[in-house]
Amino acid sequence: MLNLLIEMNPDRVTAHKLNNLLQSIMLLAGMAALLGLLGWLLAGIKGVIWAGIIGVVFLLVSPRASPRLVFKLSGARPLSMAEAPGLYALVKTLALRARLPTLPQLYYVPTQAMNAFTVGNRRQAMIAITDGLLRGLTRRELTGVLAHEVSHVDNNDMWVMTLADTVNRLTSSFSLFGQVLLFINLPLILLGKSGFSWLAILILVFAPTLSVLLQLALSRTREFDADLGAAQITHDPLGLASALKKLHHYHSGSLRRALVPGRPIPNSSMLRTHPKSEERIRRLVSLAERQPGATESFLPIDEDLVAFAPRLSLGPRLPQWFMGWHGH
Repeated sequence: MLNLLIEMNPDRVTAHKLNNLLQSIMLLAGMAALLGLLGWLLAGIKGVIWAGIIGVVFLLVSPRASPRLVFKLSGARPLSMAEAPGLYALVKTLALRARLPTLPQLYYVPTQAMNAFTVGNRRQAMIAITDGLLRGLTRRELTGVLAHEVSHVDNNDMWVMTLADTVNRLTSSFSLFGQVLLFINLPLILLGKSGFSWLAILILVFAPTLSVLLQLALSRTREFDADLGAAQITHDPLGLASALKKLHHYHSGSLRRALVPGRPIPNSSMLRTHPKSEERIRRLVSLAERQPGATESFLPIDEDLVAFAPRLSLGPRLPQWFMGWHGH
């Protein structure tokens, strides 16, 4: 068996990491600024202050779906170490490399769909893996996918996206309130006797759309950062790149057959929660440098993942859509 050691390009790793961090900060700042602008349009400086106060309170007390409830709705069931000792051993290695305080709990979803998703936080994370993913990827590829999910946990991306979602919902609420006021004062606005400018009206109307676009862009940035984290954990960016290529072909084919057989599916990059697979693969390949000669890699690369969990069998459920956090 020939295993290739993949070494990371340190300069490119640093550049990607800094770029992703700056983009995330700018996007979150943009969403917060948009919310503050709406508060200012509605009530001046007091509106900005109240927008910040309400945002903090809303983030603290807003009800959230229980992670276990999410898994229950998706048909997932917990996996014990006795059922999948090899899989847990792999996740433990990845978690140790990422310095997570606790080992993520694994869940199994009996569907042919190829997917994985994560909920929770660094201290209580849960990763769901579908039967289709286990049977469709090699060990090397699954290592990359699981490292990607572990990286999401390490980066606390679930909290970041919860924050972004909170800001987005508040922006929509402020915008709706402002539009109601505009409707009430519409006669005065048309007569030019109201303090609202047409620019302010446009901001109130289109603010929710702008906030959603910023949230989607933030999600794509966090995906790039999770890819980078996975490459750092495994020292094997090409393993994840191979998995992404396989998942891209699978999902593209499934969507095309289900929605528009025989025709391409238009999909604006601005409306994606995940970056284009081609761009993710390109970035991962740019991080890798193949070294000549045979040596020992992080994990074996030619072992089929079906052997990971021989007691798992495909359940009666059909492929389904997941309420997933950062699923592939």
